[in-house]
Amino acid sequence: MPRGDFRVLPRRIAGVDVVEAATRHAFARHTHEQFGIGLILEGAQKSLSGRGMVEAKAGDVITVNPGEVHDGAPIGNAGRSWRMLYLDPAVVAAAVDDISEGRKYSCEFSDPVMRNARLAARFRATFAAATATGADAMLRWEELTVTLLAEAMQLAPRQGTPVKGPKSIAAAVSLIDDNPLGPLTLSDLARESGLSRYQVVRRFAKTTGLTPHAYLIQRRIDIVRRLIAEGTPLAEAAIAGGFTDQSHMTRVFVRKYGFSPGGYARAAN
Repeated sequence: MPRGDFRVLPRRIAGVDVVEAATRHAFARHTHEQFGIGLILEGAQKSLSGRGMVEAKAGDVITVNPGEVHDGAPIGNAGRSWRMLYLDPAVVAAAVDDISEGRKYSCEFSDPVMRNARLAARFRATFAAATATGADAMLRWEELTVTLLAEAMQLAPRQGTPVKGPKSIAAAVSLIDDNPLGPLTLSDLARESGLSRYQVVRRFAKTTGLTPHAYLIQRRIDIVRRLIAEGTPLAEAAIAGGFTDQSHMTRVFVRKYGFSPGGYARAAN
């Protein structure tokens, strides 16, 4: 595909977004509500991950977990190209239940970058299955997906969801999560967490990887993305997501994901 392109392919499988890109775009810090797994085809990039800064080059499998703060920038002037599959947590949970044969396991991608030729080949086949049509396409997709996830994910006995970071910051995070569309001030977060406003900014960013305002905007763009996937018109999704207008939403969406809300709407619907 031409350099500078970013495509979201038509959605053929519920809960699965299929993306391919060849771009020099540098992504702002952001998160996804989905699991992401992909393959660098050409070039190289550096990115923040849940395990610090990492670099990936052609042939590397790349991953991201839901809620994991990351960004991405090309290494060198040529840009890079990749393919990605974004899987709703419910899709992954169903596969993990099969993989673990009914035992209660939590799951995550253990490595943001994996150099593994067999896994890369497995991803290529799974990506092709995600875009295929035909009577046996779903069977092919399902068998490849459970095998890919079994090889790429680290499974551990489920012990509940741990609270990340100190309780004071968890309280501030919850205040945003509970009402991302409501009017919030830094003083509100400080009062909820029992910290000073300055302490909230520093500790929030250290714990989550985002400032309080950036975290709030991420939660709002998550709402927008879900609404667009459900078929909500873009202008309505922008207002429902707390943005001043469609242009504001579009700027944020493109900065984080590299493609436009309109392109996502055409693929998802």
